[in-house]
Order: sequence, then structure tokens, then C-alpha cells
Amino acid sequence: MSRLAGVSLTPAGLHRALAPWLPAPRVWVAFSGGLDSTVLLHLLATRPEATLPLAAIHVDHGLHPDSPAWAEHCRQVCAALGVPLTVRRLTLRRRPGESLEALAREGRYAILRELAGPGDLVLTAQHQDDQAETLLLALLRGSGVKGLAAMPQVAHLGQAYLLRPLLGHTRAQLLDLARARGLSWLDDPSNADPAFDRNFLRARVMPLLAERWPACATSLSRSAAHCAAAQGLIEGQAAAKLPRLIGSRPGTLSLSRLAALDPALLAAVLRHWVAGLGLPPPDSRHLGRIQDELLTARPDRQPLVTWPGAEARRYRDDLYVMAPLPVHPATRVPVAWPGADDGHRASPQPLSTALTLRWRRGDLLLPAGLGQLRLIRREGGAGQDPESLWPEGLEVRFTGEGLSCRLGGQGHHRRLKHLFQEAGIPPWLRPYVPRLVAGGQLIAVGDFWRCILGTAAAVEDWVLVWQGGIRDHPGFG
Repeated sequence: MSRLAGVSLTPAGLHRALAPWLPAPRVWVAFSGGLDSTVLLHLLATRPEATLPLAAIHVDHGLHPDSPAWAEHCRQVCAALGVPLTVRRLTLRRRPGESLEALAREGRYAILRELAGPGDLVLTAQHQDDQAETLLLALLRGSGVKGLAAMPQVAHLGQAYLLRPLLGHTRAQLLDLARARGLSWLDDPSNADPAFDRNFLRARVMPLLAERWPACATSLSRSAAHCAAAQGLIEGQAAAKLPRLIGSRPGTLSLSRLAALDPALLAAVLRHWVAGLGLPPPDSRHLGRIQDELLTARPDRQPLVTWPGAEARRYRDDLYVMAPLPVHPATRVPVAWPGADDGHRASPQPLSTALTLRWRRGDLLLPAGLGQLRLIRREGGAGQDPESLWPEGLEVRFTGEGLSCRLGGQGHHRRLKHLFQEAGIPPWLRPYVPRLVAGGQLIAVGDFWRCILGTAAAVEDWVLVWQGGIRDHPGFG
């Protein structure tokens, strides 16, 4: 990914630096109204000969009584510059022990990720002093090379690109430019609260360092750049290794091949792979647990390692990393077809501790994000309608590996457990597979197997299709 090179604090210089990413459908500026983002927005919006598809986004955290006035200030600035502004309110729900700084940051980036479309540019105004503080915070957390790389100049943000064009400049330089141009900006009083780690570094630590080492911010930022270069090499090695580590299922890695790697390279491979899945990478503690608990577990064990937004499991020789599995649905879900098709899609209705789903000859929406079912007539089939075949109604079950199914071309019944094993479906996924039952007899298991019921040949004219939701999990192949 290209770097931003030679960014000067002029409108023309900034536009030149952005040229490799232009034309972009939209250029978003994260605009807080503070000094840094005010300078960035003015540099982008005040070059008459250049026209950018420029827009600004202001995130109102709702943490200060003056936040509505700050949003109004941003509206006035953007109106004067002719830049469209989007204001989003962020509701923060802080859990015990959770960092308010981290929560607010994650919320801001979530909004930016939501707004930015494919190929858009999202520009934020972090500068060299911010980079130095980020490196020190990473050191104090005991971060590895990736953490010590601090903030990248260019990164992916969903389908967009995140650019930080001011990282090569100090806050003092931005302040001089703002005063020379007569700009007005907001000062958030929370930025002076030493209770926040970053503010403590900024107000107490950095001045002491600068007193002894005047160029400390520049030096620390240079160290972060060296770490970023080293991290790039590590990720390159990890990416080159991945094709030889693929497991037996798409979207998995082979545990035996992973176990043969050097521990440092193994950690890099896992981080790179998980990030490629669109999931939050594990930190060093969870990486250690993956190595200690999943790679060395006996084949009959089902260890689980979880971290916010993801979980890791194993089955046989395959490592799975995925979004957390949904809450398991009701054990049994009765299903009935009305006589007429009114065109409505079914939806779950809670009934005390169970769920009733009414199927209206269309898609049957399963609970808990499990996808949807569709009963369709096989091409060339001329059997009876479902209402006639199963007048007693149908039932969708999510348990019962002891149920048996007689497959086409086989004279005997097979236990569902054995079918799951032969198909390589992990045990922790099996309870999410819908079983279609009529009169206590198994008709179909997801869209994997269709069961033959005695002499009821008409059943063969109907096929159960399961799609979407958890059906797309790599464990189903």
C-alpha cells in the first residue's frame, strides 16, 4: 500500500500527496472542530483550481453539555467553505473497567466505516505529536512490533482508505498555520483532563521529554515508522506462508502445519489470517491460548478461545476462527402452512419459552440469524402439495443426533450423528442445523440429506433449501 510522501502544509502540497488515490468517489474529513481537523479541512477546501468530492463528518459523543454547540460550530464552518457536513450522534455505553477513550475511538471509526463507500478516502488529522504519544502508550502496554508501529499513514477502513496526511507535522506547525490564516477552532476541555492516559502524557510527560530532548516527538515518530516497516516485512512473510497452511475446509488452517512454524511466525500468520477474515485479530494473550490450547489439544477435545468479536475452535486438524456463534434457538419449532399464499415472509413470534414460525410458502426465516428455509418442488416433480403430504404439520428441530435417516439408494437407516461425522461437520455446529420432521419422522436435515419415508415416494418431489446466515459457515463446507 502506498505511503503519503512529502506532504507540505499547503493546499497544493496536500492535493499532490493525495493524487495516487484520486479520483475517489468521495473524500471524507473527520471534522471535530478542533485545531487539527480545522487546519486539514481548510487546506483541502481552499484550493480554487482543484475540485474534490469533499464532505465532512462530525461525531457528537454526547459527553459534554456543549456538544450541540460544537456541532453547530462545525455546521457554520462547513457552510462557509461550501463543504457538505454529516453529523452523527454517538451513544456510548461504558462497561465496568472499559476505557472511555477506546470506546469513543471505536465508535468514531465505526461511524466512518459505515459512511464511507468503496474507494472513498477518509482523512483524519492526527499529527506527529499524536504519533509520539501513541508509541509511548504502546510501549507502556507492552505491545509488540505491530503496536509499536503506532498509526499508519494509509490503511484500509472497510471498503475505503484511511489516510493521515498530517503525521509528518507537529502540533506547533499546525497552530502557526491556523493563526496565520485567522482560523477559529474549538477547544474540548476534556483534552486537558489528566485522568485520561493520553492527556497525562501530553500535559505531563511530553513537556519533560522535550525539555531534555527537543526533537523527541520527531524521533519517536521515526521509531514508529521503523516498526511499521518491520511489521510490513513480517506481514509479507505471513502472507507468503498462508497458501501452504490451508486446512481441509475453505476458510480454515491446518493445525498440524501451524504447529510446525516458529512461534513468532505463527503469531504473525494468525494475526494476518484473522484480519483477512474481517475479524478483530487476537492480542498476544489470546494468541498464546490458541497455541497452548488449540494446537496441542487431543483430537477428541473441543477447546474454545474467545476475544471481543471473534472465537477460535478446532475440529480434527482444522482451525476455525469466526464471529461468535449465535444464541441457540428453541429446541423445537412447530411449522404450519396456511392454505393460501398471502405473500408475507415468515418471522419468529415468541411464545413463552418456545418459538412458533408460520411458513407461508415462501422463505421461512429461522431464529437467531440461522438463515432461511425454502421447500421447493424438484424439477419434473408432480407430487402432492405440502399441505396434503403433511396435514399434521411440520416441525423444525435443532437437536437430536439420535434421529435416523434412510438415504436414497440405501436400504437401512443411518444415525444422524454418523452422517455428521462422515460429512466432517464440527460438533459445535450440528445443533444449528435445522431438521425437518413430520409425524416424528425425519424428512430432511438442512440441505445436506433428504430422507426416504417408506413408500411415500411423493416426498421425493420436494427439496429443502437452506441458505444464508450460519449456513455460510466454513464448517459446513
